[in-house]
Amino acid sequence: MYITITAQQVEGNYSQSATAFVDYLEKENEGKPIAELEYFFNQYGDEIPAEEVVIEIDGNTAKLKRTEPKFYSITLNPSRRELKAIGNSPEALKRYTREAMKDYVNAFNRDIDGRPVTVDDIKYYAKVERQRTFKGSDAQIIENQPYATKILNLKQEIRRIENGEHRGDIKKLQREMVRLERKAPHQLNGKRIVRGTPKPGPQCHIHIIVSRKDVSNRYSLSPGSKYKASVVEMNGKTVKRGFDRDTFITNAEKTFDRLFRFNRNFVETYTARKTFLKNPKLYFSIITKLPTNEKALAFKLLQKAGVSTSLLHLPTNKLQVTVKAINLLKKGIGKAIESGSIGL
Repeated sequence: MYITITAQQVEGNYSQSATAFVDYLEKENEGKPIAELEYFFNQYGDEIPAEEVVIEIDGNTAKLKRTEPKFYSITLNPSRRELKAIGNSPEALKRYTREAMKDYVNAFNRDIDGRPVTVDDIKYYAKVERQRTFKGSDAQIIENQPYATKILNLKQEIRRIENGEHRGDIKKLQREMVRLERKAPHQLNGKRIVRGTPKPGPQCHIHIIVSRKDVSNRYSLSPGSKYKASVVEMNGKTVKRGFDRDTFITNAEKTFDRLFRFNRNFVETYTARKTFLKNPKLYFSIITKLPTNEKALAFKLLQKAGVSTSLLHLPTNKLQVTVKAINLLKKGIGKAIESGSIGL
């Protein structure tokens, strides 16, 4: 499970309205008949129209400055193995979302009217998306880019010839374009993968828009707080503040495992990703010391992500001192994590 929390921004400034973000989340509904539309939902309701989401989020921003986020975006991105465990079911993801938002509020170090924050104190709306498209950061796009650049140059050359600016053989240039299209390393259904190409296989995930203010529009609940937990004096009162992102993500993983009896491997955990980023040697060492079955699955998952695991078969003591091996594996796993192949 790969979980993100971001403050919504437009050209470097915080969005003053949820309209653009909600419109973006409505893109999968374009051209669909009414019976097939995907609506927003929240903790207790389904089939919530986009217009209501905008009104509710935009109307819940009391005393927030233009320089402060009005709402946050949370994404819950199951891996293919997790989606397989739930049969790629949107209803299962809705159920999970409602439980994960309880983990979200439990990560706040805040009191409201003398009691801890509960899920009933937050205003959020969520939506299931069934598709993903390739982005510029995906390995397939990056590795196809040299071919894309050459094809673009050929198109521009053909246009100049057609406009009488240059002389040349258009048919020859078109044949070269066809050759480059076919030679590009990443293809899908016989066509070069480009930005915006839908990704194959199960791709269900959840987008959540959550108001910065609580439902009473009195208290600020910011998951972007730089504090995990602290207590300060404000207007003569002792006030708790902070949000523990690590706790939220870790508990949300555990919630998925509990709900769907999912046996999570080490390399699929948030702890593993953090360990890899902070201490790659420890990450690899932990993998080599896993029980046989768990280690075999870890290797399989890494290999599916395109990481060569042959170097992991070195004895642990040698692995720890083999700088070249560590760097090679780090490079491969780093790319896999960035592209979402592991844990997304």
